[in-house]
Amino acid sequence: MSRMLQVLACGAVVFPGLFFAFRKILPCVFKHWSDADVVLVSERLVSSIHAAMATTAGAVVVSSCCGNVINDRHWLATYFVIWYGVPYMTYDIFAMYLSHYYRFHIKGHEDYKQHSLRTINSFVRKEFLLVLHHIALLTILLPVTLLSLQDSWLHKLNGGMVLFTFFMCRIALFPFMYWMYGRHYGIPLYSVPFHLPLSANLGNSCILAPQVYWFVLLCRKGYRLYQRSRSPASSPTADTAAVTDSSKDD
Repeated sequence: MSRMLQVLACGAVVFPGLFFAFRKILPCVFKHWSDADVVLVSERLVSSIHAAMATTAGAVVVSSCCGNVINDRHWLATYFVIWYGVPYMTYDIFAMYLSHYYRFHIKGHEDYKQHSLRTINSFVRKEFLLVLHHIALLTILLPVTLLSLQDSWLHKLNGGMVLFTFFMCRIALFPFMYWMYGRHYGIPLYSVPFHLPLSANLGNSCILAPQVYWFVLLCRKGYRLYQRSRSPASSPTADTAAVTDSSKDD
């Protein structure tokens, strides 16, 4: 774990360090460039370096895992993807914001005379998909790869957040919509289905049913992981059975 934290700290230094180094060097070489040009090129250069590192790491992993393609693992798959990916994605959100800020700052926009919550809000609205992509990688896709760290508090916290957000956004959303409809027309919640067309109720039911099924599967899997974390130790046979059972449910 200490080595992983060292890699995490290294990534937290390398990418912001390269970005700020490029911001200092580029204006000295290209004196006619604006702040927006310098920030944009600095961001692209760091992204190119990260892409080259990711490609190299991927090539090493693929070339090394040529035996059992199902169970073979390489330390780079965890160290680079997770512990270098987290600081890079976090840095890149900040770099994208700076690029957005200076692009409008040099144009003389009134709201971009200095950094503020308004400039951050404008950045999130204009670059919503890119920000969502980075946040999704940090909060969903990267924690999913922590298969060997299922007993850590971070993994448990992420699992709890997944269950909560899944329930609120995919299941509780439907009774909430019916409640809002009833509130709008002044009718109780239990009467709302009888005021809607049959096609609307059937459509909502068809969408809700698989969400409930998937939520039950997530709860079952979370319960199994909770039981495994409470067991003192597991034998290799038990581990194999658990993996087989997990793969069947997946």
